[in-house]
Amino acid sequence: MTDRKPLTARMTRRTVLLSGAAAAAFAALGAMPSRLVAQEPITVAAIYTVPVEQQWVSRIHQAALAAEEAGQISYDYSESVSNTDYARVMREYAESGVDMIIGEMFAVEQEAREVIAEYPDTAFLMGSSFPADESYPNLGVFDNYIQDASYLTGIIAGAMSESGNIGMVGGFPIPEVNRLMHAFMAGVREVKPDAVFQVSFIGSWFDPPKAKETAFAMIENGADVLYAERFGVSDAAQEKGILAIGNVIDTQSEYPDTVVASAIWHFEPTLQAALEKYRAGEFKAENYGVYSFMKEGGASLAPLGTFEGKVPEDAMALVREREAAIKAGEFTVEINDEEPTSTR
Repeated sequence: MTDRKPLTARMTRRTVLLSGAAAAAFAALGAMPSRLVAQEPITVAAIYTVPVEQQWVSRIHQAALAAEEAGQISYDYSESVSNTDYARVMREYAESGVDMIIGEMFAVEQEAREVIAEYPDTAFLMGSSFPADESYPNLGVFDNYIQDASYLTGIIAGAMSESGNIGMVGGFPIPEVNRLMHAFMAGVREVKPDAVFQVSFIGSWFDPPKAKETAFAMIENGADVLYAERFGVSDAAQEKGILAIGNVIDTQSEYPDTVVASAIWHFEPTLQAALEKYRAGEFKAENYGVYSFMKEGGASLAPLGTFEGKVPEDAMALVREREAAIKAGEFTVEINDEEPTSTR
């Protein structure tokens, strides 16, 4: 079932909950050229396979709300669209005449590309595990390449773990998840070379109860820090009194005694690049994933909040050193898209 009501009719609780983050994103748009605001808004539609509360999707949604507030776009969206219904919804939006469609075609690559080929005058900015392809000149692909921030959270996790046993719960073992896990593991090994990792995928992007049960099993097996790639993991950590590391969004305020650090994805640079190129008539087959890199402003380490001053200083010194080097282009976090596995 999809939600395709006008935006004014969709001011639900979730939109209000996201408004604070959207306001922060809107403030970040202040440096954008005024010509983007002065011109007629670009019509943008987004198609999400999960609710807009979900971590990954929420970052796209917030960036779009901020761009709409800035007068750059008009924005409509459908959420919780099933994979079997995805192509139909794409066609409906394309037929309605929107300028740009944003979405996530990880599980529907073939069907989505068939639709994209049918509407060459519509710009598509889609999350994908595959590179840009000139066979689809109106398709720009992106992904959340926040391995830089994930690596930094790994350093913190390694420093905070007493046992060196780390539990990691992911959705699916696709490149955009795998690379973050590998970067996190590399960060942990910077301070705990002999750390062991329990790695599991729940086969869903939004199943908090299953993620929670998987995390409980890891805690039973000795994990004292959990990597919360999915919702539900931090709840398990909180109930059992151990620590967790967040992913994509900052949940420290919700878990003040549990979430030590989080790697944050900022979709604003990706969206702004696409809008600028569309305005200039230069939107084309291109990899927009680079705008998620930390040096582009697409990723950051969330404030430690209640854990400020509680992480060992030598670890934080290393975090600051590596963060500065990453932003300066002097240190590169490896991008490893292979499926991670548990270690012994």
